[in-house]
Amino acid sequence: MQKMFPTLIATALATSLAFAFPAHAAGGTTAKGAPKVQEAPLRAHLAFLASDLLEGRGTGQRGGDLTVAYIETQALAAGLKPVSGNSYRQAVRIAGVKSQPAESSLRLEANGAALPAAFGKDWVWAPGDAKAVHSLNADLVFVGYGITASEEGWNDFKGQDLKGKVLVMMVNDPQPTAEAPNRFGGKSLTYYGRWTYKFEEAARQGAAGVLLIHTTPTASYGWSVIQNSWDGVERFQLAQGKLGTALQGWMTEDAARALFKAGGQDLDALRAAAERKDFQPVPLKARVAGEMKAAVRNLEQFNVAGVVPGTDPKLKDEVVIYSAHWDHLGKQGTEGDTIFNGAVDNASGVAALLAMAKEASASPAKRSQMFLWVAAEEQGLLGSAAYATAPLWPLAKTAANLNLDSLNYVGLTSDIGTQGSERTDLGRMAEATAKAMNMTISVAAPDLAGGYFRSDHFSFAKVGVPAFSIDAGKEYLGDKAAAKVKTDAYAKKYHQVTDEYDPSWDLSGMTQQAQFTLNLGRMVADAPRMPEWKAGDAFGKARAK
Repeated sequence: MQKMFPTLIATALATSLAFAFPAHAAGGTTAKGAPKVQEAPLRAHLAFLASDLLEGRGTGQRGGDLTVAYIETQALAAGLKPVSGNSYRQAVRIAGVKSQPAESSLRLEANGAALPAAFGKDWVWAPGDAKAVHSLNADLVFVGYGITASEEGWNDFKGQDLKGKVLVMMVNDPQPTAEAPNRFGGKSLTYYGRWTYKFEEAARQGAAGVLLIHTTPTASYGWSVIQNSWDGVERFQLAQGKLGTALQGWMTEDAARALFKAGGQDLDALRAAAERKDFQPVPLKARVAGEMKAAVRNLEQFNVAGVVPGTDPKLKDEVVIYSAHWDHLGKQGTEGDTIFNGAVDNASGVAALLAMAKEASASPAKRSQMFLWVAAEEQGLLGSAAYATAPLWPLAKTAANLNLDSLNYVGLTSDIGTQGSERTDLGRMAEATAKAMNMTISVAAPDLAGGYFRSDHFSFAKVGVPAFSIDAGKEYLGDKAAAKVKTDAYAKKYHQVTDEYDPSWDLSGMTQQAQFTLNLGRMVADAPRMPEWKAGDAFGKARAK
C-alpha cells in the first residue's frame, strides 16, 4: 500500500502508542507511588506532532483538525475522562481573515501624496472586526504608548475625541527613570505594553484603526515574525464578544520615520515626549485612505480537555488545570519548505501533557486534574480566552493553571523557571517542589518581553485563577558551552520553518520539566486549601469577586 489517508495514519499511530505505552505500564510511578513521567511516550508524541503529516498544526487548516483528532484519541488512551458529556472537545468560534493587498487600494498619504509603502515589506494590516471590505479616509494621530493606567496616573489620550481616527502607537510601555524606577514594572514589560492591549485600547477609544510601530527591542522579535503572522496568511479572532477596530496593523520603524517626516513631525522627538505623563496626542498631517479588502470566514476550532477525577469526597469538586496550546503556524506559501512544524513551539508542550496525563490517570490526587490543550494561541490566546469566558469547570473552584509552552530540548538543568508564580502561593509551592527534586528556582530576570502576558496561563490570570507557565531552567548540567550554542540557535528558529524535531535531541530536560509541572500540580491538588493571590496583586481582584 503506497498511500494512506492522514486520518487513518493518525488513528493507527494513536492505537500503536496506546499499546506501546499502556496506562499502567511498569515503572510509571515512583516507589512512593507518585506519578513519574516517562521519556519514551513523550518523545513518540513529540515526533508525530511535529511531523510534516500534521502540516504545522495550523488554525483552520487540515493539520489542525488532524491534531485535535490525535489529541482526543490519546486522551482516551491515557485514561482521561471527558469533562462534560461524552466529548473531549470544546468548540471555539472564531473568524478567519486574510488580507488581500493586491485587491486593495489602501495607502498612506501625507500632504495629499501617497507614500511608498509595500504590504509585507513596510507595513501589514487586516480588519479587526471580521468585515471583508472597509473604505477608509482617516486621519492619523500619534498617541505615544496608547495607554490608560489609573494606578500609574497615566493617560496618553488626555480626553481627546479620537473616534474615527487611526491611532499610531509605540509598542512596549513607558521606561523606568531615575525618579520613577518602578513605573510600569520597571524594566519588566507589563500588559500595557503588549500588542493585544494596544488593539483593545484603540477599540475602547472608538478609533477606526491602529498601527503599531515595530522595533526589534520593543517587540522582542524581528520584523520577520510580524511578516510570518500577517503577510499572505490567515489571521484569526474570536467571533463572539467585543470586536476590534476596522483596521489593525504594524509598520516598520523606517516606514514610520518616513511617514512622520512627511507629516511634518520628527519620530524620535515624539517618542521622547511620549515618555512623559504630560504627553498630548499629536495629529499627523497624514491619513490612511482607500479600500481594504480581506477574505473572511467563520469556523470552529476546538480545545481538547480531559480530567482525572479526584479521590477526596469534597476536594474532587475543585480542579488543577495543566494546559498547552496545540496550534502553530501551519502551512504557508507555495515554494520551498511551506510547513511551520513548531516542534518546540509547541509540540513539546502538547507531548508533555499527554505523557503527564497517562501517569496522573494511574495515580489520582485528592482534587481533580484537568489536562487542557487549547486552540489558536498563536492568534492571540484565543482558545484559552474562549475557555476563560465559558469554562468547563467553575472558575471559583479552579485551584490553579500550570501552563507549558516551548519546552527544554537541550538537556537536564539544576534549576527551573517559575516567573510569575511569585504573584500567588504557587511561588512558595514551586520552591518546595524544586527542593524535593534537588533543583532550585531560576534567578528571575526582568521580564523584558512580557512573557507573563504572552502565554495561555494569562487568560486564566485575567479571570482570577492563580496561573503561570513553567519555563526551562538556565543552569545546564554537563557541557554548558554546547548547551548555550543550542539554546542560542533556537532564537533564529522561533516561528520559522526550521523549528523541526531532531531525533538526536536529549529530552531528559523536557521530561524533567514535565515532571516538575506534574509534581507541583500534585502538590496543589493535595493541599488543604487552594492557592491565593498575594495581597494587592491586580489579578487577585477578579478572584475576590
